Amino acid sequence: MAEVRLINVWKQFGDFTAVKNMNLHIKDGEFMILLGPSGCGKTTTLRMIAGLEEPTKGQIYIGDTLVADPEKGVFVPPKDRDIAMVFQSYALYPHMTVYDNIAFPLKLRKVPKDEIDRRVREVAEMLGLTELLNRKPRELSGGQRQRVALGRAIVRKPRVFLMDEPLSNLDAKLRVKMRAELKKLQRQLGVTTIYVTHDQVEAMTMGDRIAVINAGELQQVGTPEEVYDKPANTFVAGFIGSPPMNFMDATVTEDGFADFGEFRLKFLPDQFEVLEEKNYVGKDVIFGIRPEDIYDALFAQVKIPGENMARAMVDIIENLGGEKIVHLRVEDVTFVGKFPAESRVQEGQEVDVVFDMRKAHVFDKATGKAVF
Repeated sequence: MAEVRLINVWKQFGDFTAVKNMNLHIKDGEFMILLGPSGCGKTTTLRMIAGLEEPTKGQIYIGDTLVADPEKGVFVPPKDRDIAMVFQSYALYPHMTVYDNIAFPLKLRKVPKDEIDRRVREVAEMLGLTELLNRKPRELSGGQRQRVALGRAIVRKPRVFLMDEPLSNLDAKLRVKMRAELKKLQRQLGVTTIYVTHDQVEAMTMGDRIAVINAGELQQVGTPEEVYDKPANTFVAGFIGSPPMNFMDATVTEDGFADFGEFRLKFLPDQFEVLEEKNYVGKDVIFGIRPEDIYDALFAQVKIPGENMARAMVDIIENLGGEKIVHLRVEDVTFVGKFPAESRVQEGQEVDVVFDMRKAHVFDKATGKAVF
């Protein structure tokens, strides 16, 4: 078993709290993504799992082994945790060949020579590095170097892989290719993997589950579908998705509408029931809806009643080829829609837009937490 558990983990650097009361359970064989903006505490969390940082409070388990607990004076050094780490910087030895870079951790462990050779060649074959074994890192492209860094981690057969933004130095095209390769590789090896990134596309495409972190605090843990479709709060809703979710100030009316001042949208009966139950009728809320759930009325894919329609001014159009990102405005209320390429909307014209209220979200104005 190589599950990883963080129980009430804190990390402070002087007066600064980098990680606040982190509780996270990563299952055996799972690909877990730690996602959040720069400086949110995700790398610090990874470094505590690796043993490169000691938690200020709390417990960390790898499998059944307690590897860190300051109160009990337990701190297992990195070399005894049976983990392998892949860094953003590759951290290859420039004077060594690819073969020797991959073999290095096995040599440190005094693994027999013939076993080292067998395992290096096996990993090189898996990663498409066989032809490059005699080259030095300076003779390799960024993608090849990244594969060597992965090879060095894989060859050890660790219980857990820890990856800190390993693809961020690659160009966009290669990053897409390496994402798919890395996911396939992890499935093949079945090793528990914890992967840090600030790139939500990387998180959505690679992870079995995503742990969204902000300002040192865990915001939500769930599958890519869960964090996208049912965000726990406005931070998660706004951080995941491109373009991000639209947020608009609204008042919940007694007759079941979201009133934006300039126009109104009718809640579905079950949505209004939740708002009544939770005592939001007559109160100000944050209304959220994703750009892809706002349609050009001429191209609406779903039959939606007219009371979920508004007449909006088109401010800016970003043409992406396959679709158009359309910036819209009803008086002072602004929002973004994602329209099909065939949409004939023009900047400066008025257009009827339809809101798919089945996909609407409501958040508490004071806390930012999701009502539904």
